[in-house]
Amino acid sequence: MRLFRDNGLTIVLVLTSVLTIGGMLATGWEVYNEELAQHHAVPLTFLSYAKSGHFLSALFENWESEFLQMSAYVMLTAFLFQRGSSESKDPDKTASQDEDPAQKEDDPKAPLPVKLGGFIRAIYSYSLGLALFLLFIVSFFLHLKYSADTAALEAAMHGEPETTLFAHLGSVEFWFESFQNWQSEFLSTAVLVVLSIFLRFRGSPESKPVAAPHSETGG
Repeated sequence: MRLFRDNGLTIVLVLTSVLTIGGMLATGWEVYNEELAQHHAVPLTFLSYAKSGHFLSALFENWESEFLQMSAYVMLTAFLFQRGSSESKDPDKTASQDEDPAQKEDDPKAPLPVKLGGFIRAIYSYSLGLALFLLFIVSFFLHLKYSADTAALEAAMHGEPETTLFAHLGSVEFWFESFQNWQSEFLSTAVLVVLSIFLRFRGSPESKPVAAPHSETGG
């Protein structure tokens, strides 16, 4: 019980991620096999579909947009403000997040990179945003690869010439796939930032205290 109490948020989010990926896999398999049947092609087994461009392109297309949103959000909130939002630092005060880590290098509880200093500490100081941006880049190229595989297969089924990976990168289809997800991520983040000024959810660290004034900014 203590394990779940201390790690419940991660456990629930990982489980729901696995369940929803499973649902996506099962429904996508049925949809794609229906499409193959319309072209008189051999249907895929469940395992074959799990390795197909149709499934993996859609999977990494969504991961790409999520990691873009999170990396951008982490970086933008370091420099930009929204007065009254629980998602923003107070523009009139110095936040603890802005503290120079060099002042804590002798603290025995400080993380090892802080104690080591120099380049290692500098990288560690921005490691969250960098890690999320790296995950975005990896997801972007995996989306590109499997989207190109899917486009090549569809071209073959229609008797059309296959396009190269580089050509697919410049295609309208690929960028439509990306932009349709990117826009929703930035819009949902903007909505959260603004709504957290006026609305509350008692007990959530993403919300200000219920009785806090609208003008009070979060952490």
